[in-house]
Amino acid sequence: MKHKIILCFAVLLLLPAAAPGQQELTLTIEQAIDTGLENSKALHTSQFKLQAADARAGEANTLGLPSLKFNGLYSRLSNVPAEAVTLAANSFGPGFPPADVALTLSPTILNNYTLRATLQQPLYTGGKISGAMDAAAYSAQATEQDYHKDKAEVVYSIKAAYWNLFRTITFKRFVDENVAQVQTHVTDAENLLKQGLLTTNDVMKVQVQLSDARVRQIDADNSVKLAMYVLNNTLGLPLQTHIELASTIHINDRQWDNADQLVSEAFEKRPEILGMNARVKAGEASLTSARGGWWPQIYAVGNYSYLRPNQRYFPVVDEFKSTWDVSVSLSFDIWNWWQTGYQTTQAQAQLAQAQEGLSMTKDGVTLEVTQSYLAIEEAKQRKIVSEQGVAQAEENYRIMDGKYKQGFAANSELLDAEVALLQARLNLTQSLVNYELAIAQLTKAIGE
Repeated sequence: MKHKIILCFAVLLLLPAAAPGQQELTLTIEQAIDTGLENSKALHTSQFKLQAADARAGEANTLGLPSLKFNGLYSRLSNVPAEAVTLAANSFGPGFPPADVALTLSPTILNNYTLRATLQQPLYTGGKISGAMDAAAYSAQATEQDYHKDKAEVVYSIKAAYWNLFRTITFKRFVDENVAQVQTHVTDAENLLKQGLLTTNDVMKVQVQLSDARVRQIDADNSVKLAMYVLNNTLGLPLQTHIELASTIHINDRQWDNADQLVSEAFEKRPEILGMNARVKAGEASLTSARGGWWPQIYAVGNYSYLRPNQRYFPVVDEFKSTWDVSVSLSFDIWNWWQTGYQTTQAQAQLAQAQEGLSMTKDGVTLEVTQSYLAIEEAKQRKIVSEQGVAQAEENYRIMDGKYKQGFAANSELLDAEVALLQARLNLTQSLVNYELAIAQLTKAIGE
């Protein structure tokens, strides 16, 4: 019993050490994008859709090619009397048998075997097959553009999550600095109170400011945790993974074309528009295929038969005999209750739907590009103003802190300077992140 108790304690002591530790990663924005693309379930689903579309296009391409089929059949027939002819004795003159003779014309063969290979080649289908082939090919192209669109969406989601975590971490750092500043202010205020240079009310104001700063610190810490969870979820990583951001925001003053030129560029590159263009062409091809039902369908057919018995041989014998035949078949629907007409109407409606979808997509892209372009201009101006605000707030705080320690500034003035400095730093960080996200949005909007 003593040994069992000791063993139980040893296991309990080893359990915490054996528990898996928190995974830690250091990622640049490029590495984060690569990780997210590799782990994205939505992108994997899009890839499977693309594989299926390519397979459908390959299947449609086989419709115009020769097809070779093999057929095997065994039949057991019921026993019926064989057809026979009786020749009377000496009916054909001297030399024939003197007695009557029975000749079997069609012997009864109960076991029948059929081995046949059939080669068929469409010669003319009125565009039915070629239209189906083109429609499947254009549909595959549209699905490929859908994949690129989904990939662009995933990339933008990763960038947004990455820079949002960057923003919350930067916010927390500034809030922590503000807490340290206010804590120092509290210490200075208490010393001045002891010297009789401040009132108790002044000290309490600083302490209240410290409490507010600590509340903001708690909120900032929770925001960092939440942003970390969001980034992990976007990258397909365990939510408890701790990510260190290795990239920082570097503003490059890229000169963008005007909005109209960017819209034109988006029309040429944007996956949504390229996909809708392909769907319009697929609709046109489907209409051609549907109209092919109005025309005759002509096929060349060849058969190679290995039969036992083979009815083409006379007399029929219970042996395998081979024969072949070549033919041209023509079929034409004289009346099918307007089935071809309904199919044509469906194809026309689907084509019109694709054309309207293309127009709507262009309108949406135009609006998105214009909004993203304006967002960059706005973020650029906000960045300039925010940088000026931080410089002014830092200088104001430096002056007020010096005056306060020398007794030339009121307690409330230093409190205001601390709050103004924190807000200016937060505003600058927000403007930098907004500028980075605006560039990412415009890049996605124009299809880069």
